[in-house]
Amino acid sequence: MTQTPTRIELDLMQRAVVLARRGEGRVEPNPMVGCVVARNGEAVGEGWHQQFGGPHAEVEAIEAARGDVRGATLAVTLEPCNHTGKTPPCCDLLIERGIARVLVGCIDPHPSVNGSGIRRLRAAGIDVEVIPECGPAIDLNRPFQKLQRTGRPWVIAKWAMSLDGKIATTSGESRWITSSESRAAAHRVRGKVDAILVGSGTVRADDPLLTARPAGPRTALRVVCDSRCSLSSESALARTAREVPVLVACTSDHDQANRRRLEKCAVEFVVLNGESYTARMGELLDLLGSHSCTNLLAEGGSGVLGSLAELGEIDEVHAFVAPLVLGGSRAPSPVGGAGRPQLSAGLGFRLTQSQELGPDFLLTLRRPVNEHEW
Repeated sequence: MTQTPTRIELDLMQRAVVLARRGEGRVEPNPMVGCVVARNGEAVGEGWHQQFGGPHAEVEAIEAARGDVRGATLAVTLEPCNHTGKTPPCCDLLIERGIARVLVGCIDPHPSVNGSGIRRLRAAGIDVEVIPECGPAIDLNRPFQKLQRTGRPWVIAKWAMSLDGKIATTSGESRWITSSESRAAAHRVRGKVDAILVGSGTVRADDPLLTARPAGPRTALRVVCDSRCSLSSESALARTAREVPVLVACTSDHDQANRRRLEKCAVEFVVLNGESYTARMGELLDLLGSHSCTNLLAEGGSGVLGSLAELGEIDEVHAFVAPLVLGGSRAPSPVGGAGRPQLSAGLGFRLTQSQELGPDFLLTLRRPVNEHEW
């Protein structure tokens, strides 16, 4: 018979969520997981999944615990695994060490788990309580959940704009709308994602490097949507492709001679077959997902972001807003494409964080969670 979690136990879960976030950018495509072992309501051991292929959070917490953990409560943000992967099953360890009660933040959707860990623990006589109201534990691994559920990466749309929603002036000037503090924050995000996506127009206009400076825990694949293969072999991306990988997504009707020049620079290619730009974008997302890309940062331009919006594939937004007004009916806005004909068809988001960065504001938003979605 399970029991309703106490306030103390819910606090232990919140602590586990905080611990789990320490693995961000280091554990993907595995989920971030945190764990706390407690006796009589007091934490005696903490741990988190620290790197891909390393010990799971439950192992770290139990090994860090003071004294015997028999009869203790274990709070973990994600269902313990019941299969052998890069590490042995965590369920075996919990049973062997005599853990009496397990609090689970959310079910692991991976086909090898998906409830089997909970069933195994209960069959061994352990009291297991899944905490449905633990929103932070669910939010923690929404990218992992999406990849498991759809085979596509979590898409973060990032843009810098003026107060009136312009990403450049009418003459095309865009450097720099926002401050150095905002750019530093954007670089920190780059250092935690698996891939960064831009369109060929953005590359021609800005010649970006698309790396995290300083480097973060991950080195992102740099992806360019470039139907005709127009990327210059003298671009910053091509010149650094041997150090940081570059993938050009093009159509079959591309410049073969330029492709050969770029391949000599170590640029890689994928040919997409969709009949429309948006269809090809969906094909690209499927390809990235099949290679375990968990988080994709889409930095523009408006065509790329418009296509992702049409697909309904923008999961999170990082909008850097500068305190200036540019005006101009022809000045570009962040999201292009065909647009939504009715207000009711617009993509809805909820604000998760607002912070000041020098003179700017960073608004972080996520798509609302359908309570039955995960």
